[in-house]
Amino acid sequence: MTIVDDVSLDIAAGESVAVVGASGAGKSTLLALLAGLDTPTSGKIWLAGADLTALDEDGRARLRAQRVGFVFQAFHLVPALTALENVMLPLELAGRGDARSAAIEALERVGLGRRIGHYPRQLSGGEQQRVALARAFVTAPAVLFADEPTGNLDTVTGERVGALLFELNAQTRTTLVLVTHEDKLAARCQHTLHMDAGRLL
Repeated sequence: MTIVDDVSLDIAAGESVAVVGASGAGKSTLLALLAGLDTPTSGKIWLAGADLTALDEDGRARLRAQRVGFVFQAFHLVPALTALENVMLPLELAGRGDARSAAIEALERVGLGRRIGHYPRQLSGGEQQRVALARAFVTAPAVLFADEPTGNLDTVTGERVGALLFELNAQTRTTLVLVTHEDKLAARCQHTLHMDAGRLL
């Protein structure tokens, strides 16, 4: 079964691109391929100047750690770690000596400076997604992949998180690839790609 079929695209550094389409159109799979989480059966994928298809799993993981940020619908915070520890995690994995101070600053930027000692279960959905945003941006990634970042949030919270995503993105000039069902969110991107049955329309 072919999930993504004959897709060819270029995304320039600093651009924001929304990928939209019905459920099952292949949007999340395309995102996973672009990020090197999945490998294509044919074709090539270049990310931040590196050919992902020429790297092994360790090489792809290293590139992601150095150059990529992720925000998912389901937050993906580590339950046993506080907000601060969750944001410090990618910095510590990268061997950064300033992990604590950088993580505190990132949490302050998303309005959670007073919640740094809270565990995910003690935070609302919107707060958890703000922690996820802080974690995604704290490494100053070249590319940020966001898969339905407001999908699990109520309308008002979703709009706040969406606004924060674009605010942080403008500050960091990160390339943004956003999968979303939300027209308002897609409209904030410079370009919109429509997918249907695995193909770009």
